[in-house]
Amino acid sequence: MLQIQENVSLKNFNTFGIDVNARYFAEINHEADLAELFADPQWQQIQRLVLGGGSNMLLVNNFEGLVIRLNIRGIEHRISHDDVYVEAGAGEVWNDLVNYCVTRGYAGMENLSLIPGSVGASPIQNIGAYGVELKDVFESCRAFEIATGEFRTFTHADCKFGYRESVFKGELAGQYIITSVKFKLSLNANLNLKYGAIEQELTNRGIEVPTIKDVSQVVSHIRVSKLPDPSTIGNAGSFFKNPVITLREFEPILAQHPDVVNYPAPDNMVKLAAGWLIEQCGWKGKQVGHTGTWKNQALVLVNHGGATGEEVYNFSSQIIDSVYDKFGVSLQREVNIVR
Repeated sequence: MLQIQENVSLKNFNTFGIDVNARYFAEINHEADLAELFADPQWQQIQRLVLGGGSNMLLVNNFEGLVIRLNIRGIEHRISHDDVYVEAGAGEVWNDLVNYCVTRGYAGMENLSLIPGSVGASPIQNIGAYGVELKDVFESCRAFEIATGEFRTFTHADCKFGYRESVFKGELAGQYIITSVKFKLSLNANLNLKYGAIEQELTNRGIEVPTIKDVSQVVSHIRVSKLPDPSTIGNAGSFFKNPVITLREFEPILAQHPDVVNYPAPDNMVKLAAGWLIEQCGWKGKQVGHTGTWKNQALVLVNHGGATGEEVYNFSSQIIDSVYDKFGVSLQREVNIVR
């Protein structure tokens, strides 16, 4: 029997460690739990928040609606020639899935090692790191439609993936709850080593012919060196998106700042490193009240203890204004702001 709890603290359910309460709280362990939950019309009308690992959000206030925590588990795989199809429950920890695939030699996810969060949230955000995005390994996902109580399979095309975007953040926001995700991987590795410090770290380790396990370990090492552990200091990983601008917008920035960190992007666009922009504005390692930026990576905002969601949000607004004043570039928050 599905249990609905009342006035539940969400402090341990978000990696920022923001202490706010949910008016109602339900944990979903099976797909049938969703059908049972929404068979009651009152939960269709109320404001809802779906939680996985709680890693990509900032809770600003107490949540007066229903928080649904997805805890659907299980990983299965099927091999067809050189292709490997892996399906995982939405409640699986993302990095556990990556390790499952890497240890078995299933290639494609190694650059996505150690990204915090759950499997179910990965398509919503089109998570990405070190030159690889979820869309590169995504096959399909299964989702529950709240209005009808029916399940639907979404193909790659259905999801309309963009940079940290998908149909689940856009036109279908709040209409579906993802219950499982299927990925298409390969037994033949096609390693992506060009982004960030991967090649340099492999060289440092004397690895000339890397395996996917080597890449996964190197990516994990780089992330640990740059990013704080949410279990020791509250954070949501990268707080801002790396801005993508036109060549015309990029030229005056390059002229004034020849060392600007940038990467080519599709359609003759240029991706800038948001962390570099923020650092140039003097924010790296800065603390204001109970919040601040991480000492090793200005892209990460942290909770030094006792920070409110409003405090973190206001601090991020100061950073956005500062970067715009100096570079004429508008930063966008990558985390979901929940009010």
